[in-house]
Amino acid sequence: MSSSKKRVCVIGAGPSGMCFLCQLEKLRLEGVDVPDVVCIEKQSNWGGLWNSTTWRTGLDENGENVHSPMYKQLVANSPKELSFEFHDYSFEEHFGKPVPSFLPREVVFDYLNGRWNMKNVRRFIKFETVAHTVTYNPNSDDFTVVMRDVSIDLLLPAQTFDFVINATGHYSYPNIPHYEGFETFPGRILHTVEMRDMTHFKDQNVLIIGGNFSADDTSLQLYKYGAKDIIISYRHYKLELIVPENITTKPIPTKVVGKTVHFKDGTTADVDTIILATGYKHHYPYMDNDLKLKSANLFYPDNLYKGILWMKSANNRLFYIGAQDILYSFTMFDAQALWALRVIIGDVKLPSREAMQADIKHWRDRMEAELSPPKRSFYSILEFQTEYTLDVADEAKYGYNLDGREMMLEYLPHFLEKPYTGSKDFQARSIVTGKIAPLHHTDFLQNYDLSLQSYLNSK
Repeated sequence: MSSSKKRVCVIGAGPSGMCFLCQLEKLRLEGVDVPDVVCIEKQSNWGGLWNSTTWRTGLDENGENVHSPMYKQLVANSPKELSFEFHDYSFEEHFGKPVPSFLPREVVFDYLNGRWNMKNVRRFIKFETVAHTVTYNPNSDDFTVVMRDVSIDLLLPAQTFDFVINATGHYSYPNIPHYEGFETFPGRILHTVEMRDMTHFKDQNVLIIGGNFSADDTSLQLYKYGAKDIIISYRHYKLELIVPENITTKPIPTKVVGKTVHFKDGTTADVDTIILATGYKHHYPYMDNDLKLKSANLFYPDNLYKGILWMKSANNRLFYIGAQDILYSFTMFDAQALWALRVIIGDVKLPSREAMQADIKHWRDRMEAELSPPKRSFYSILEFQTEYTLDVADEAKYGYNLDGREMMLEYLPHFLEKPYTGSKDFQARSIVTGKIAPLHHTDFLQNYDLSLQSYLNSK
C-alpha cells in the first residue's frame, strides 16, 4: 500500500503527538514515502502539559478545558535519564553540557523545543484547533474529522483522513471521588490538576487522598513549602516510605464531619485542605462511541494491540499514543510513534486478529499478576514497562537501547530511603551519553529558584 496519497490526522501537539511528527520527518528525510499529516492542537503553542504556564483552572480563554496539572514549583518526579532523554537529541547536545537529573517544567519545555525545532515540524500543526467529531466510515474505510477553530468558535469544513493518531494524553480530566460530608467541608477541596502554587498550603493541615506517584510527589512539595501536617490516605496500594514526623499515612476516609475526617481504621484528623491525588479519566468526547478508549489509568489498557492500535473498530487505522500509565514517558512515546508510523507505511505487518488479541491478553494477564496489590511495587512497574517498551521498540526498529533498568535500580533504593530529604538530588547516569549528571548547585529542599537560568548554573 503506497503511503504517498494517505492522510493522517494527529490530535494533540504534546509530547506524544510531537514524537509522531518527529519520526515522520526523520523517515521523510531518509527518503521514505511518508503520508501527508495534519496535526491539530487546541493551545496556541506546542508542548501539551509542558507548555502550560497558566494560572487558570477550569476553562481557558477560549472556553476549553485547562488540561494542565503543572504547578509553579513542579520538578519532574523521575530522572530525565529514564523518562525524557531522546537518543537522537541528548540534554548535553541541547544545553552544551551535562545537566542535573531532575528537571523543572521550564527546563523540560526548553529541551522539547530544541528537538522539535531541530526537526522543523511546526509546519504540520494547526494551532487553536480541536477535534469536534471523529467518525470512522466503514464503507470507504476512512475517517471524517470535523475540526473547530477555538479562537473564533467556528466549525471548519469536514476533512477525510485514512488514519487517526489520538495523542491527547490522559492527564486532563480528573477522577473525582466523593465522600460523605464533602459538601459541608469548610475548607478547600481540590484535585491535583487545580494546584498552581504550593505556598498556598503553608502552615496548613492537609489531607492527600491517593496512593500513587502523584500523592507522594504532592506530599514532598507540601513538606518543602511548609505545610504543617500532611496525611496521605489510600485505598489499596501504598508504598511505605521513610517519612518526616509531620507526614502520616492512613487508610481511605469513610466520612467528613466539619473539618474532621474519619478514616477506615477508626481514627480521625482535623484538616484545613483536602487534595485529591486520585488520577485521571480517559475522556475523548470528540470520538464516536466505537472509537473511544474507556479505561482506568492502567499500564496496559484493554483493546489496544501493543498498547497502541485500537482493536474494537476502525480496521487497524486508529492509534492511541501515550494512553497508558507511565514511567518511561517521552522515550516510550517515541517508540510507540515510530511503531504506529511503520504500521501506516507498511513496514510493520500486523498478525491475525486472533494473534493480536492473544498478545493483548498476555500483557493484561501479566499486568494483573504483577502490578496488583500486594505484589505491585516500583520494581515490578519498572520491569513491566521496560519490557513493554523494548517490545514495541524492537518491532518498530527503533535503533536505540531504551532499557533504563540498571540506572533506575541504582535510583530506587535512594528514593525509598530518602524520598523527602534527597530523592531529587540523585545523580543518574545517562543511557545516551554514559555520563553521570552533575549536582545542582543547591539541594532540592533548599532550592526555590526553578528558572532555566538557575538550573543551568549547576556544579
